[in-house]
Amino acid sequence: MNTIKETNFHFEGQTAFYRGKVRDVYTIANKYLAMVATDRISAFDVVLPRAIPYKGQVLNQVAAKFLKATEDIVPNWIMAVPDPCVAIGRLCQPFKVEMVIRGYLSGHAWREYQAGKREICGELLPDGLRENDRLPAPIITPTTKAAVGHDEDISRADILKQGIVSEADYTQLEQYTQLLFKRGTALAAERGLILVDTKYEFGKLDGKIYLIDEIHTPDSSRYFYADSYEQLQQDGEPQRQLSKEFVRKWLIENGFQGKEDQKVPEMTDEVVSSIAERYIELFEHITGERFVYPDGIDVLERVERNTAAALQQLGN
Repeated sequence: MNTIKETNFHFEGQTAFYRGKVRDVYTIANKYLAMVATDRISAFDVVLPRAIPYKGQVLNQVAAKFLKATEDIVPNWIMAVPDPCVAIGRLCQPFKVEMVIRGYLSGHAWREYQAGKREICGELLPDGLRENDRLPAPIITPTTKAAVGHDEDISRADILKQGIVSEADYTQLEQYTQLLFKRGTALAAERGLILVDTKYEFGKLDGKIYLIDEIHTPDSSRYFYADSYEQLQQDGEPQRQLSKEFVRKWLIENGFQGKEDQKVPEMTDEVVSSIAERYIELFEHITGERFVYPDGIDVLERVERNTAAALQQLGN
């Protein structure tokens, strides 16, 4: 398949390059970022060995749509989307925390709760909750943003105590996070979905806070189907969901949770195709648009050409 496993471009004015778990990020003239959403997929903070066709396009286009739909709440970093897999925008100084917000007890929070914890990131949870139950109110459970390895849960108190973020800035991040989650919840409801949990990242430029990276994508968020939620909870059945959680569950079932000495299970063509289909399903459900498959031209050549043209237009 014509997937993007990695890129190695050299753009005019390029001053730095960073390869993240999923994105290849080019710094231009120390003031712009050209972010290529590759088809790499990660789980448990490990990049899996095979790329997923169209995944980068799904992530980039979903993120661009919802950044546009929330720019009245908080300014964001995006300046141009010159290619289905590329976003270009302002170079901000990222805050070293990710703002995770949860409306339901799912995923990592459920695994912690199931293990007996009743406090997550300083947020107290009542006894008697079941997996995927709606929480009394959305809770913010931040994580540290690790350059390498696993992100770690952290409380508001520890963020302030360690001076990771100032109290004034963190209070603003909390407010933005709640407002964005409320908007995301409303947008999901319009499409017959429940926004279960998600994460937001923020940065600062010239004293102003910006929303950066991606929002409301299948990599950063979890969605349930609204029409079956109540009945499935009542019956104690797993929720139908659109998220990357199914990848994590497949890995867990095959003996992998990102721990030392664990081996990633074989990703067969069937597994890769099924993951690609789920990403496209989410795109169409959450956006209400048909997924447009790219034409047969060389994807790397297209991405490089479109990115270079957009950067030239922006100027250095």
